[in-house]
Amino acid sequence: MEVRFDLHIHSERSPDGRMSLDEIVSCARARGLQGVAVCDHDRALTETWDAPDFLLIPGIELSTDQGHLLGLFVTEQIEARELDAAIDAVHACGGLDRLDGIEVWNGRADRKNPQANAMACALAQRAQKPVTAGSDAHLPEEIGNGVVTLEVDALTLPAVRAALLRGATAVDGRRGKARYVAESQLTKRRRTHAGAAAYAKWALFAAKCCLQDITWKEEIYHVLDR
Repeated sequence: MEVRFDLHIHSERSPDGRMSLDEIVSCARARGLQGVAVCDHDRALTETWDAPDFLLIPGIELSTDQGHLLGLFVTEQIEARELDAAIDAVHACGGLDRLDGIEVWNGRADRKNPQANAMACALAQRAQKPVTAGSDAHLPEEIGNGVVTLEVDALTLPAVRAALLRGATAVDGRRGKARYVAESQLTKRRRTHAGAAAYAKWALFAAKCCLQDITWKEEIYHVLDR
């Protein structure tokens, strides 16, 4: 059975996220997905979603001393922030992380570094690692901007986990609008009661994002087939 998943989405549990789980599932279904991975910042997803036609993969995006580490199939809170310790903690609770595979498409990554996804794809090919992809959505409009296609025996967590380790059959990506990044950063400032200086910095960032959306091509797809 062929299924399509967005493996990197943030809910309202992230400081810069806005979406409830219900909203995430509804939007993903409307875009033809059979499942998503919810990977909030430093917070594991402990809730379950019981539906025969849709799979909610619990995950976490850990802020480590060497950058962000994406853990899939993680249902326990992880406090480690040193990279090696964080990897061990993800594996200890049965999860997958970026050293088991490489996220070759992130819907937001190219906005900061235009070559980010291409570099990740090249690394995955050199290292012969399984690949993942996700929108990195913080807003509903971004869901589906990064999708992996998998062949699974059943729509279950064990079956999807096994399929990821075997390798995705395809990856489809679409570059998200920069203004959505600005909107999510505004959400974070409001929730953290940021001061005037932080808002002034955000205004400059938002202007840059709007200019980027005007000058960059709106629809750029990245496709990897195996």
